[in-house]
Amino acid sequence: MLGRVAAYAVRFLDDVIDASHAPIRQVEEQSRLTRKIGLGVMGFADLLIALGVPYGSPESCSLAEKLMGFVTTQAQRASMALAKEGRGPFPEFPGTRWAQYGGPPLRNATVTTIAPTGTISMLAGVSSGIEPLFALAFTRTVLDGRQLHEINPLLLVALEQRHLLSPDLIAEISATGSVTALPGVPADLKALFMTAHELAPEVHVRMQAAFQRHTDNAVSKTVNLPETATPADIEQVIHLAHYLRCKGITVFRYGCKGSQVLSLGIPYRSTEDTGEVGLRAGLEFTGECRNCTV
Repeated sequence: MLGRVAAYAVRFLDDVIDASHAPIRQVEEQSRLTRKIGLGVMGFADLLIALGVPYGSPESCSLAEKLMGFVTTQAQRASMALAKEGRGPFPEFPGTRWAQYGGPPLRNATVTTIAPTGTISMLAGVSSGIEPLFALAFTRTVLDGRQLHEINPLLLVALEQRHLLSPDLIAEISATGSVTALPGVPADLKALFMTAHELAPEVHVRMQAAFQRHTDNAVSKTVNLPETATPADIEQVIHLAHYLRCKGITVFRYGCKGSQVLSLGIPYRSTEDTGEVGLRAGLEFTGECRNCTV
């Protein structure tokens, strides 16, 4: 199924090049000379949770390489098929190293990238790009200044399955955005629901590198740092990213801006509804929550 989806996506993205119009002629000409596209993924953190694999573990990095290796291979095959079926290779293909080594014609010079998917992941209801969960409860500030208060639905399901879900526990999670320090949560759930700020910077970089090994273009990935991070901490991140051959790196020190897109914690006040619906929503946010469907 994933291979078939990748093939359809490559065909669609190749069509987008012809259907699009760049603001200036030079950009449009260059895009058609190489016909670069960037098929990517999102929801990776959700996938790991569904499989019971902690983010940043050796198994998670191995899975990242296998997943992106498969997507890139399928995308390249789809690009070859487009070139063979009559569309032809991209105009600059004859001068590429791929052609010099006798590789089959490609319709697109590049086929994969990892985009941040901040907005479309909201629409799909999944985690963003290849990022870990930012927090288990957080406030998202959108373009018009509205604040969306969110709590992770996979966590609610996991807690309910183990008969741990209660308004008091949700209140504690809402205040901190984490379960790491909560005594009533089992150790395996704490490991599975580690958040971006609880992961070491090295873990973020190594996950990016795992995807980069099988991605044509650059990989979007944020290394989340605490407010106490120093220039030396950032320097270590950059050096590691360079050593692991990442094509770029992004760091963000929490609280370094007066206003930021994602903030820890959400406003909370409990309700007296203790029925099934009450436990799922279990609380009443002072704002809009995209996860509340009742």
